[in-house]
Amino acid sequence: MSNQPNHQVGSEKPPVKERGPELVVAALLMVVAGLVINDSLRVGIGWADDGPRSGYFPFFIGLLLLASSGTVFLSTLLNWRAKSAIFAEREQLAPVFAMLVPMTVYVLSMVWLGIYLPSALLIGYFMRRHGKFGWLPTTSVSVAVPFAFFVVFERWFLVPLPKGPIETWLGF
Repeated sequence: MSNQPNHQVGSEKPPVKERGPELVVAALLMVVAGLVINDSLRVGIGWADDGPRSGYFPFFIGLLLLASSGTVFLSTLLNWRAKSAIFAEREQLAPVFAMLVPMTVYVLSMVWLGIYLPSALLIGYFMRRHGKFGWLPTTSVSVAVPFAFFVVFERWFLVPLPKGPIETWLGF
């Protein structure tokens, strides 16, 4: 007996097969590998008088990543017609996207808003939406965590984190 979830033949939404996600992840990893290889070539992959240049090891890691993800990509394409296992039922993907979409918005918003405000908003969103916490604990934690990061990184370790217009306006 298979350990795959039961899928009714007449249901409206067919399950997501493994090959689609495999192809997408392999393609994304090939792009990342290309970026790593390109940047390694930019900074130098050879040897200097004092040892390997800064791009030496990342270059070979990029090659390994490109080879492995390329192998998965080609293997998936070549075996496209073969029977594919179920990756997930459509209903099982909803919680994944409930986490993925806010995290993507968070990462993208850091480009314009810095790290502190998006972090407070993300923490607050997850505490209210998924944790079902009240407003007082949500607000307290949402403000305290970015403030703690500010104190630890900016004041104690003197490591500046990305700031946005709010921090500039407040004089941080």
